[in-house]
Amino acid sequence: MTEGPTGSTVPRRQLGRNLRDLRNRARLTVRAAAKKLEWSEAKMWRIETGQTPLRSLDVQAMCSVYGAPTGLTEALMGLAKETKARGWWHAYGDVIPEGFDIYVGLEEAASSLSSYESDVVPGLLQTEGYAREVTRTHVRGIDEEDLDGRVRLRIERQTLLTRVTDPPTLRVVLSEAVLRRPIGGRDVMAEQLEHLVEVSELPNVSIRVVPFAAGMHDGVVTGPFVILRFPLNGDGIDTEPPTVYADGYTGGLYLDKPKEVEQYDMAFQGIWETSLDEQASRRLISELAGSHGQG
Repeated sequence: MTEGPTGSTVPRRQLGRNLRDLRNRARLTVRAAAKKLEWSEAKMWRIETGQTPLRSLDVQAMCSVYGAPTGLTEALMGLAKETKARGWWHAYGDVIPEGFDIYVGLEEAASSLSSYESDVVPGLLQTEGYAREVTRTHVRGIDEEDLDGRVRLRIERQTLLTRVTDPPTLRVVLSEAVLRRPIGGRDVMAEQLEHLVEVSELPNVSIRVVPFAAGMHDGVVTGPFVILRFPLNGDGIDTEPPTVYADGYTGGLYLDKPKEVEQYDMAFQGIWETSLDEQASRRLISELAGSHGQG
């Protein structure tokens, strides 16, 4: 079992935000700062959004251009060293989808996740057989070795739900379509639904179903998404800004502006209130597991 959140994603985002704030205080545009540092604007964007680790010397150069005080420069150079830390998922470097290491790092550090899914069971709740079928379809032409690696990565992610130290709270709403679509055939689907019932018994996991009978609801407009929230510091302030992740066919979208997060919060609350409660959802999932298993 994993014993706590690890990895470099959060320090990278913290460092990027601090450097962006320094640049803004220096009244420099991204283009002007990139020109002074002899870097590309794309590199500046990756740094400020926490997409890439940084060397201490690069941080020192940026702080010098921005006129940062010595104490702050030293603190940010120290933070840069933390961005080199390697999370457990780096062992899957050959098969992890491009850019997805950022999401896994955020997921590992989150204190709560609120997810809506319209078409497939979320990765944190997938069985091995179900994950294999979803991945095989999503990654056209994938060979068996890479497929095995991606499935192992997905299963390894799930240990955060039962880790010893501060497992996150997970709230999931599934469209009824997720339960009825026989991905992988009847046996695979029956096993997957039985697994959902089992996981829903965990004290930190709540699973609900929004039935077809609910008609129009917020999730029809938003599509699938996850809201990640992070632990509070001693002053009751978020250690990291809440972040919305929406997974697309060609890559993921991250949103962390307060207005954006607020909109998704309201959408999730609307979906949650439209859905069946946990007990009724568990009964429906169990019934459908039985119908899939009957062949």
